[in-house]
Amino acid sequence: MGKKIVIVGAGAVGGYCGAHMVQAGEDVTFIDPWPEHVEAMRRQGLRITHAMQVPEFTVPVRALHVTDAQTLAKEAPVDIAFVCMKSYDTAWAATLIRQYLAPAGYVVSLQNCMNEETVAGIVGWGRTMGCVASRITVELRAPGHVHRGAGKGGERHTVFRTGEVHGRVTQRADEVRRLVATADSAKVTENLWGERWSKLVANVMGNGLSACTGLTSNACVENETVRRFMLRLGSEAIRAGQALGYALEEVLHLPPETVARAGEGDAAALATASDHMLAGTKYLSAEQRPSMGQDMLKGRRTEIDFLNGYVVARAAEIGLPARANSALTDIVHKVERGELKPDPRHITDLRLN
Repeated sequence: MGKKIVIVGAGAVGGYCGAHMVQAGEDVTFIDPWPEHVEAMRRQGLRITHAMQVPEFTVPVRALHVTDAQTLAKEAPVDIAFVCMKSYDTAWAATLIRQYLAPAGYVVSLQNCMNEETVAGIVGWGRTMGCVASRITVELRAPGHVHRGAGKGGERHTVFRTGEVHGRVTQRADEVRRLVATADSAKVTENLWGERWSKLVANVMGNGLSACTGLTSNACVENETVRRFMLRLGSEAIRAGQALGYALEEVLHLPPETVARAGEGDAAALATASDHMLAGTKYLSAEQRPSMGQDMLKGRRTEIDFLNGYVVARAAEIGLPARANSALTDIVHKVERGELKPDPRHITDLRLN
């Protein structure tokens, strides 16, 4: 208690985690670029709802528009800043908050994708931490309202994995764990980079597919052709991560080797992965979409270049093919630009050798 916390990006993840911190009595200030969202939080607080058997709550919060952030200069400095923006907004968000950090203050990347290097380039590696939010399934449904399309992970699934970039367990890593644990199950990891890449694999498998097909998370899994393509995407990302030296953790509660072999056509691995993925649909609401699926519906820019496009670029560095991820990246860009409409046939009719 007593730390001054700022959350830069009060959207789905930042709003969900920050609201729980406020409910637990923490000193939290939200900064966000969407004026309607900021005004709604100021008027009526931040409302949190769930799809599955978790009581909703609303907490009064302090919310600043990015144009109001300069008021922080008149206050005590910031001890912990969580950056929860889209990956393409990481650099300016880190730059914004850097000038208000306390001497021992630090920045936590609580985002999708691999953004710690970008944060460190602005605030320094010694002031950079990471926190992976695994299968959190949240959505900014309306100004002032964050909805989670599932229940709590709890003991069944550890949602938050927080860690230092150097892998050692520290007091501040445990402090971040304590803070995010107000929202759901959390642990300190000594393998931040392996956790990051494993989360990248999971995002690579589902986000872009939802964005370009218009399908929900469960519908992607339930369509056999799309599901097999999901596994191929994951396989390419896993092989790239292994070649780059990452010690991968489980992917969707499956050993990464099982996912990789399934995507490569191994019949036994494919059956195991398919059965497991289909069984997992019961934990999500039928309407839930991953973040890029939500972005496409809202006409927002997606993070495709920081997910599937990132896998393609890193694989190319070491001479590995990533044809499925490359094809998907191209399709998502065309849908973003309005050259194509979201349609499952973009995947079901796709032919790759």
